[in-house]
Amino acid sequence: MRGFDFSGQCVWVTGAAQGIGQEVASRFVDAGARVVALDMKFSSPSARDGARRELPLDIRDADAVAALCRRLTEEDALPDVLVNAAGVLRLGQLDALSPEDWRQCFAVNVSGPFHLLRALLPHFKARRAGAIVNVASNAGHVPRLEMAAYGASKAAMASLSHNAALELAPYGVRCNVVSPGSTDTPMLRAMCAGGGGTAGAIAGKPEAFRLGIPLGKLATPADVADAVLFLASDLAGHITMQDIVVDGGATLAA
Repeated sequence: MRGFDFSGQCVWVTGAAQGIGQEVASRFVDAGARVVALDMKFSSPSARDGARRELPLDIRDADAVAALCRRLTEEDALPDVLVNAAGVLRLGQLDALSPEDWRQCFAVNVSGPFHLLRALLPHFKARRAGAIVNVASNAGHVPRLEMAAYGASKAAMASLSHNAALELAPYGVRCNVVSPGSTDTPMLRAMCAGGGGTAGAIAGKPEAFRLGIPLGKLATPADVADAVLFLASDLAGHITMQDIVVDGGATLAA
């Protein structure tokens, strides 16, 4: 069956405790997959039965990632689909950013996916099938004031994804990127709390070189999840090394 049918497949989703990652995990469950939901916010592992299994994981920790992969190898629970949706945002102009802000953006947004790719690429190569979708940001496409660390880390994540796609192509494994714009998540609401709110994100701020959203609305986590499931599905069977921007036109194809 073609389309969003992931029956019999195992899907790993990072950042699955809230926002886009949570929605992506739920949508894969609805599509018939067995989902391993990964997030450092999960306090303890959930039961193995059922379609969704929650496991705590700090993707910044290479040893913890390797240990998890070894454990799930023994349980025959390695992924057919991997979705890297975990992300952190640290705001500040370059001369105000702390080295720790910079490190955290890269540790979660780039090094975390690297640790998982490094551990799982042998598995995907041996299977000679599968899909990887990494959630970046439209901030990796255009410069934004106070987003130097975040934008740089998401651009690096997209580049990492393209390199992984090139290495995996001979094995029939696809790797793509989804780059959301302003999306109605706890991260966005926290960012907008001190300014003009979400209406400001829709309207834009020309004096800050930030365009509004031509479609006149925020994305929902479901909008982003639709793109993720499409790229992971057999409907995208000849698509790899691509970056789909889901931002209502906010980058104006820049």
